[in-house]
Amino acid sequence: MAAVGLGGNRFKLGLFRMNCEGGLAITAAPERWKAQWDAIAKAACIADDAGIELILPLARWRGYGGELNNAAWSFETLTQGAALAALTSQTRIFVTVHVPLVHPVFAAKAVASVDHISHGRVGLNIVCGWNKEEFDMFGVDTVAHDQRYDQGYEWYELFSRLVRGERFDHCGKFYRVKDAYSLPTPLQQPRPITMSAGGSPKGKAFAAHVADYLFAVVRDAEHAKELAAGVGGMANSAGRNAQVFTISHVVCRETQREADEIYRYFADTMADQEGLENWSGAKLATSQSHPAGVTSNLRRMAGGHGSLGLIGTPEKIAEELVALARAGLAGTTLSFFDFTAELPFFVDRVLPLLEQEGLRRPHA
Repeated sequence: MAAVGLGGNRFKLGLFRMNCEGGLAITAAPERWKAQWDAIAKAACIADDAGIELILPLARWRGYGGELNNAAWSFETLTQGAALAALTSQTRIFVTVHVPLVHPVFAAKAVASVDHISHGRVGLNIVCGWNKEEFDMFGVDTVAHDQRYDQGYEWYELFSRLVRGERFDHCGKFYRVKDAYSLPTPLQQPRPITMSAGGSPKGKAFAAHVADYLFAVVRDAEHAKELAAGVGGMANSAGRNAQVFTISHVVCRETQREADEIYRYFADTMADQEGLENWSGAKLATSQSHPAGVTSNLRRMAGGHGSLGLIGTPEKIAEELVALARAGLAGTTLSFFDFTAELPFFVDRVLPLLEQEGLRRPHA
């Protein structure tokens, strides 16, 4: 089975951070997403039935501190991926792997296992890492920013050879392996579909060389257009094709007033200020993944970790998604304050509007 993309829809959709308490919101609202397994499974099946292309988890090992310790509760992504693969039949199930924490030999076998369980639907999100406090839990030193991607290239080389079925020795800067191989190999060949996040020049270049999709925060449609052209150009120069997926958080209601009130409640009134400060401080200290101007928007940070807010009526949100598609993005992930309660309304009211615009086909 050849490695494939994400289907034929012009603009693709995914769900992000369902495995993590709070979802994308850094909020103290008691109604926030609790990331209980039965709810995750239910939302995954809704997405699968609706033709949503992917489910993407966050790899998280510790929370943001404070009273709530936001995001500390999360399911490990390879384990969750195997479970969701068995529950779904169409949606692509991504797993997220931190390069410094997961050895490529282990990753090759684990990813292949999920690919067989899903009958060829696994996707791999490669993260070179930035969170020093998480690395400290494993006793792993944080290397300089650019060196993280040097390690990422070597990791990817070993992983790619293993999933192709090669057997080899390797002695490099970051890894030494002897007589390494991994069986079974994935159903998808020469490798499963890949994604990588990065906001720095080095991160974008890494994605352009190893990933099918760059996963990135965008300020607006104009910034999306610039990013899509830049990443696509770098990939083309390397003889590859890579596209850009962005990240969105959604509050979709019948009226704009209702959507605004709910957003104000959990992202302003009930924002987890201590968690927000802890996360923002750690991110700014060791990561370059957010574009200029985003981190100063506190509502956007509390509402969705700085991602693009889609707040309003089905018609308004559809219009904003059309603008992202016209800017050249391949798609966006979606996160909701409550996935199981809000996703059905989005599916029923927004997807038909995207179909009318020719961005998506009616799903059977």
